[in-house]
Amino acid sequence: MIRFQFFPRSHGITTDVKAVIQCFQKVENEISSGHLKLNSNDVLEVLRPHLEELEYDVETGKTKNDKIHVPVLFGYNNQIDKSFNADALSKDGKIVIEVEAGRAVDNNQFLKDIFQACMMFEVEYLIIAVRNDYRGADDFMKIYSFLETLYISSRLHLPLKGILLVGY
Repeated sequence: MIRFQFFPRSHGITTDVKAVIQCFQKVENEISSGHLKLNSNDVLEVLRPHLEELEYDVETGKTKNDKIHVPVLFGYNNQIDKSFNADALSKDGKIVIEVEAGRAVDNNQFLKDIFQACMMFEVEYLIIAVRNDYRGADDFMKIYSFLETLYISSRLHLPLKGILLVGY
């Protein structure tokens, strides 16, 4: 079952973010962590045609040329000095997608995803997709609880308009 929650919870989901949710819903039976043990690259590969229909650039492999580079720092003559990689990026550069599997919670990969999205030039929204079931644990709810605390406490202010958490 595809689950999702947008943060902050006081804001609604935009049309563009909703379109990404629909991509996950279209392939739900092919990526469900309840009965399949796909890695994040496999999940991204299933999502690829649907995201590309929305004109997203989607990572095609692990070599430098296959990755989606999002600028972070600029140097002389506006040359990119530093960039971070994303699994997918909207055509306008405002929505970044990260698909995680086993490392989402155990290695705190979701925290790295949040940090990197906050540093990326012109990115406004982060979509993090995680397993609903990983080795009997509910990664979606673990990250949900973290994000809920982050936004309710209001002690840390992110430069993003929002984060969508998707459980697959």
